[in-house]
Amino acid sequence: MNKVDLYKYLSANTYPGRGIAIGRTPCGRKIRIGYFIMGRSENSRNRIFVEEGEGLRTEAFDASKMKDPSLIIYAPVRVLNGTTIVTNGNQTDTIYDFMADGKSFEDALRTRTFEPDGPNWTPRISAVVTGAKASFSILKSADGSDANVQRQFFDYDELPAGEGRIIHTYETDGNPIPSFSGEPVRYEVAKEPFEDFGKNLWEALNHDNRVSLFVRSIDLETGEVKTEIFNRNVKENA
Repeated sequence: MNKVDLYKYLSANTYPGRGIAIGRTPCGRKIRIGYFIMGRSENSRNRIFVEEGEGLRTEAFDASKMKDPSLIIYAPVRVLNGTTIVTNGNQTDTIYDFMADGKSFEDALRTRTFEPDGPNWTPRISAVVTGAKASFSILKSADGSDANVQRQFFDYDELPAGEGRIIHTYETDGNPIPSFSGEPVRYEVAKEPFEDFGKNLWEALNHDNRVSLFVRSIDLETGEVKTEIFNRNVKENA
């Protein structure tokens, strides 16, 4: 699989849905994580990212307009003993609880399935990062119905310097929306400051459909963490 340009890859897709990108800088010293959400409906777009401890949560931008919070309000990012957990739903908590109990990422996700939002049956995408090791998963409908779940896991023992992987919920826009297929896409990590990583990733997302973006840098030697958040909706007192 050839490496793609991450920003060109995303800018060519009007609706990849929610996505997780994990890469290692060309110098090899840092891991960079990106998690984004997009939305077509008013309810999906009525969200913002807010830092919560070492992690992240979503919340309603305008609580009076929130219709159904069940699939859109959750903690996308949590940290457990140096392992960063990133997902597109409340399976973050399932993974955290299982791993805290000494069980595995895979054990946790074998208890979960895709989202109950037919006819799209949105996949649940998840990743865990420990040092330079990254594991991804996607739980999706195997046949376009709610009857059969397909669970796929992808482990990368050590991401090479200058390389990353991205997985997202949808192949592209549609009705129903087609689920992502295949292995997480291999991309080239640009040689750029962390601040530019966030700006360039945000700019690459379709401007009509993007909602929020979280980016994080983790120094593999010192453990230093840097985080930035981008929201299409900004509260006046923020």
